Amino acid sequence: MKSAARQLARERRDGTDSGLGLRAAERLRAEIGAPNGHPIAAYLPIGSEIDPLPALRGWPVCLPVVEGRGQPLRFRLWEEGAPLAPGPFGTRHPERGVWVQPRYLVVPLLAFDRRCMRLGYGGGFYDRTLAMLRALHPVRAIGFAFAVQEVPVVPVEDTDAPLDAVVTEHETFRRR
Repeated sequence: MKSAARQLARERRDGTDSGLGLRAAERLRAEIGAPNGHPIAAYLPIGSEIDPLPALRGWPVCLPVVEGRGQPLRFRLWEEGAPLAPGPFGTRHPERGVWVQPRYLVVPLLAFDRRCMRLGYGGGFYDRTLAMLRALHPVRAIGFAFAVQEVPVVPVEDTDAPLDAVVTEHETFRRR
């Protein structure tokens, strides 16, 4: 069920005008508010993913490092232009940098629903990471997507971690 939903979501996202991302970036920046010096975990877009980096200019950013299957993500501080190393699944991550535990995460996704549930890529990395970080300190997880990625209901399992909000170019959804 999830694999078919992933394929459909990817096809819908692939047809989206990437220029809509700038409008969404303004909404994302407003949703985060003032990070008070805390680094914001972001991601480098792969393929047709919406790019969160324009929204985060001037703020400290960290990027995820995939250390292995079944493991939560770790995050390294990163500045634009700093060297990146190739990672698994087409990702790139900082070659070096201070390890941090972010309190704000901008999370990529294939699909989302109005309950702020997300359909990811199937590795469970963000679900494990959110569970780990939320056990340590308050965390705000914000999905970032194009409006066409909304679906009526995301199929969920017990291990799927909800987001606190989802931001698109048209609106912001917040978990109740």
